[in-house]
Formats: sequence, C-alpha cells, structure tokens
Amino acid sequence: MGGFFGTISTRDCVNDLFYGTDYNSHLGTRRAGLVTFDKEKGFSRSIHSLERDYFRSKFEDELQDFKGNQGLGVISDTDPQPIIINSHLGRYAVVTVAKINNLREIADELLAQRMHLSEQSANNLNQTELVALLINMGNSFVDGINRVYQKIKGSCSILILTEDGIIAARDFLGRTPIVIGRKEVHRLSPIGTDEYIQAYAASSETTSFPNLDYKPLRDVGPGEIVRLRADGMEVLQPAFKRCQICSFLWVYYGFPASCYEGINTEYVREKNGKMMGKRDDIEADLVCGIPDSGVGMALGYAEGSGIPYKRAVLKYTPTWPRSFTPGNQSRRDLVAKMKLIPNEALLRDQRVVFCDDSIVRGTQLRDNVREFVQNGASEVHVRISCPPLVYGCPFIGFTSSKSDLELITRRIIRDFEGDDKKNLDKYAKTDSPEYQRMVDEIARRLGLTSLKFARLEDLVESIGLPKDHVCTHCFDGSSYDQQQGDGEFFG
Repeated sequence: MGGFFGTISTRDCVNDLFYGTDYNSHLGTRRAGLVTFDKEKGFSRSIHSLERDYFRSKFEDELQDFKGNQGLGVISDTDPQPIIINSHLGRYAVVTVAKINNLREIADELLAQRMHLSEQSANNLNQTELVALLINMGNSFVDGINRVYQKIKGSCSILILTEDGIIAARDFLGRTPIVIGRKEVHRLSPIGTDEYIQAYAASSETTSFPNLDYKPLRDVGPGEIVRLRADGMEVLQPAFKRCQICSFLWVYYGFPASCYEGINTEYVREKNGKMMGKRDDIEADLVCGIPDSGVGMALGYAEGSGIPYKRAVLKYTPTWPRSFTPGNQSRRDLVAKMKLIPNEALLRDQRVVFCDDSIVRGTQLRDNVREFVQNGASEVHVRISCPPLVYGCPFIGFTSSKSDLELITRRIIRDFEGDDKKNLDKYAKTDSPEYQRMVDEIARRLGLTSLKFARLEDLVESIGLPKDHVCTHCFDGSSYDQQQGDGEFFG
C-alpha cells in the first residue's frame, strides 16, 4: 500500500519528518524517501530501498544533510519517490499513495502530446512522475490535482511540497486516508530562552502524532485539497460528497493505535471479534491471535465467547521483517514461518481457536496450522476477521497478487465451476450454499478442524460508518463507479 508524512513548522522539521515517516513503515516495504525545503539550500532529497533493511537504518546517517522547516517522507510499495519537478507552477516535490490501473494508457496520451516520462522503476513507469505531469497540465495545483482525479482509474492521495507550504489532496473517493495534526509547544531552548513551536503535519497514520506532540485535528475529506503552513491550514477545495474508504484499513493495514475517520483500528477489531465470539458455538480451551493484526480480534472473540485468551503463538520481532518483504514467494513463506514461534506448553492437547485478519493464498495459514498440530494442538479452529476475499482489489495494492487466481477462493470456485468468474455473487453472499461449500473446502485444504469468516454486516457495523461510505469490493464486488463519480464531482 504505502504511507506518507509531511510537516511544516516554525522551527527545523527534520527530526519530526524522520520519526513521523518511520511510524508509517508498516504500510510498505519496498522503498522510502525524504525531501526537505530550505529557503537558502533549496530542496534536499534521498531515496533508498527497504527490501533488505529498515527505514531508520537507511536514513539516520543522512539526517545532517537535510535542512528546512518543511518536508515530506514516504514509505512506498510502488515507485521511487519523492519526485522533484520544475514547472510553470514552480519547483516542488510530490509523493503519492496510489494504485493507477490505467497507467500505460495515460502515459501514451502524454507521450502523444510530446511530453516525456524519465523515471523508471524495474522497467515500469513511475506513477508518481505521471501524477506530477498531470498536475503540471493544470493552471494551478488545484486544477492539476483535479486532472489527476479525472484521469486515473484506481486511487491516488497526494502530498506536494512547495516553496509556500504543503498541499495535501486525498483520493477523490477517500479510499486512502490523510489525517491532519497540529502541534503547539512552549519550551526552553538549548540556550535557556523561551521557545514557541507551532507546526502542522499530514499523515497516513495518526500513530505518527502522539510521540511527536501532534494532536489529531481532522481527516482530509474525499477529494479535498488543503494547504498547510506553519501558522494554519487553508482549504483549497472542499470535500466531495461520496466516500469509499477501504475497510481493509481496519482489518489489516492499520496500526492498532491509529484512527481513520475518527474510528480506532483496535476498537473495530475487538468489537468485530466480540460479535463473532458471541455468535459462535464452538467448544475450545483457549483463543489465540496470530500476531499482529489478529490479536485485537482474538481479544474481542475471547470476551464474546467466554473462552480464555492465551498467547500460544508469539511473534519474534528483533530480526524478522514483515513476511512479504522478500521478492521471492518461497522466501516470503519461509520468513512467515520463522517469525512465528508456537508455545508448545500452551498448545499441548488443547482445542485452540486461532484468530487471523484474512486468508489470501492460504499458504501461510496452512503452514502455521501444521506447526500448531506438530506442537500438540488437538483441534485447530480458525476465525477470520473479514469475509472471504472473493474479488481482487482494483484500488489498493494490499497484496502482491498479480492475478485473482492467486486468491484461494477463486481457485476453489474455478475447481467447482470450471470458471473462476462464475457465480461470484453467490459465493460472496454470507451463508449461501455456495458460500458454505467454499468455506468448507478452504478448511479442508488447510487442514482445519473448523473455519468461519466474519460476516460482512458485522464488519461494517464494527467500523460504524454507513455501508456506502466503506469500500467492501474485495468481499462483495461492490464499488462506486468512477465514471459516475466524475459526473457528480466535476459536472
């Protein structure tokens, strides 16, 4: 997916920028970049790969090279960023959290107009550069950003570092979040004088705010464009009417302390788990969450079911990065196994309910189940905090899947129907005969004693937003039509 952080302050911003960006590290694993602007030094930028190392270790030794009271940082699962641009709008830097499905089509249009694309990433077009070119075609930043909204199919949220503040523009349907934070601090300076610091920040995660003394101010609305300066925020374009924020933020992506639309991630996971636990009639000895994103759901499930929660599986964090960091799938699977350590003392002869966030391919869960049984679990019941992933996501890159057939659900549907696209609506409908047959087959293939997924209705209720404000496309195939949206938003 990816995440970003931008800040502008009455004082030097480099430390805030460094640590604020680092708090978005769980959102991406491929590349990271920082850029600052100083009136005397101009723009300073650095980009590094994160595929074999962590953000802090890559950038910490370079911090002395950055200077300025405003800057952007990005954690990217796509292209190298930030991009620095010279144009009729001035000199600026841009970062994006985006998934642009018609990238080649737009690029061909621009090339036909004798515009050029210079940035390449693994021989692919750099979508952040393409976004910048579309912005440059506008008469203003607002006009250019609206061109991005009109042109792309997918999603795109943007931060722009200008010589006159930071512009934040959220995806036109709000699929990915941007939250604004504000800081006001009175303190003694190193030389003993009274110092007043005022700053604003824009981030993908509210988790980046508390330890840097920022207070969440508000979310940027869908399609809204704001400009941040050290002394305030200016709305350049009001929010659009429709919202389709990604429900998977609460299921998987979000750090437990983060809030989206004012709704806390851990609260949603626990409430969702509690609803499932109350409805479930399973007999078991303990409940355990698969770290990290399954833990909140497991705590809620334990409360709802009355089955005690125990840490029968532990995550070893000191040296093992996230499981999908390596480019090779077999290596990702190995890392996934290495980072989870079963506690045989708690598993031996126990009927265990394991809670996890989702099942994508099923490979990791199948291997985990084998380990649980080898360590003595007598029964393995799995409870998933979201409905089955029946549809690939065209809006956010939350897996490295290149085809819908990488989803275990679609492979099973193909085996049942002879066509992985047949009767998808029936397989996505909770408790339909097709749905139950598919779930039973997933359980059989993964070696589970039983398997249940959260009901879509319960997930939406746990989030607390109206169903039409939340994107659930990967579960039920529903999504707001972009072309219809263009008409509503742009007349």
